[in-house]
Amino acid sequence: MKNKMLEKFNEKFGYKQGVRVFFSPGRVNLIGEHTDYNGGHVFPCALSFGTYGAIALRDDKVVRMYSENFDDKGIISFDIENLKNDKEHDWANYPKGVIDVLRKHGYDVNKGFDMVVYGNIPNGAGLSSSASLELLMAVMMNDIYDFNIDRVELVKYCQEAENDFIGVNCGIMDQFAIGMGKDSSAILLDCNTLDYKYSNVNLKDEVIVIANTNKRRGLADSKYNERRGECEEALKELQGELKINALGELTEDEFEKNKHLIKNDVRAKRAKHAVYENQRTLKAVKALENNDIDTFGKLMNESHNSLRDDYEVTGRELDTLVDLASKQEGTIGSRMTGAGFGGCTVSIVKKPMVEKFIENVGKEYKEKIGYDADFYVANIGSGTREI
Repeated sequence: MKNKMLEKFNEKFGYKQGVRVFFSPGRVNLIGEHTDYNGGHVFPCALSFGTYGAIALRDDKVVRMYSENFDDKGIISFDIENLKNDKEHDWANYPKGVIDVLRKHGYDVNKGFDMVVYGNIPNGAGLSSSASLELLMAVMMNDIYDFNIDRVELVKYCQEAENDFIGVNCGIMDQFAIGMGKDSSAILLDCNTLDYKYSNVNLKDEVIVIANTNKRRGLADSKYNERRGECEEALKELQGELKINALGELTEDEFEKNKHLIKNDVRAKRAKHAVYENQRTLKAVKALENNDIDTFGKLMNESHNSLRDDYEVTGRELDTLVDLASKQEGTIGSRMTGAGFGGCTVSIVKKPMVEKFIENVGKEYKEKIGYDADFYVANIGSGTREI
């Protein structure tokens, strides 16, 4: 892939002297959905597919970016001194936002550069193509300029770029999983404190299957910000009597004893999901550590039901994939992953049954929904790096 990127760079910009190539993974969250901005735990891992980038510094202030995935946009050019979110620049606003944040934090990104990007993460699938691109840019800048920024700080800068420059109120999970990923491991991350630990995902007889509904969804214009607002409101109501900073601090019992403080049934359901999902995540990690894959699968199923009934972020396509998956022989557990309203499911499936699983679920999904789902057998990879 490195040679392919160098060739593509040469084709677009006419040179390959001094070009460096980097890779930034996608991510999938095994369990712990919509808990990150509620101060709870998540359990994501980096994937072996992601975003590749080739880059070379220039002697002037001009930045030229090209993405093979958005060939119709051609080469996007702007001045390093003039960083603003420009609708015309589409995908390039993500790396642009990262540069803007680095500069605001006092890092002197003062030269232009040429960059070619290619991603094999399906866009809009909920596998974090945007965070993958942000970390790609951040690690490139950090390495090329020798800034020596701590990796967790870089992760925070990328979240800041998405929040402030792009205008999407995302939590930190995506950037953290991509920046901090490790082979064969998922990360148990406390989104309140950023305490984290690696947990070995030792699947001997099972594999992770990601299924893409192929229903596009935009995070910024989905109901993501609305759900976030509902949880913030519920937290404020609970804080009337409880000394807590986040919903993730509550156990199920504490929530049940105090849910009467939330004055609206819908907000109470949203908060219930945040609390219960956080506890499910902790139980799931424990189950994995005890090699109890069946309990892990059961908790995945419960997670999906809660996202469907209490958080209401699934939709017909995701529910269909999960229902079909759960009827297949060899499925340990299945749930939606990502923000919802389309995107992907993640399932754990017994190895000998994988082909049948993909064939059967794919066939019935098309019959019910009218178009194909795509399936990927996922390998857990490591975080953003130079290759």
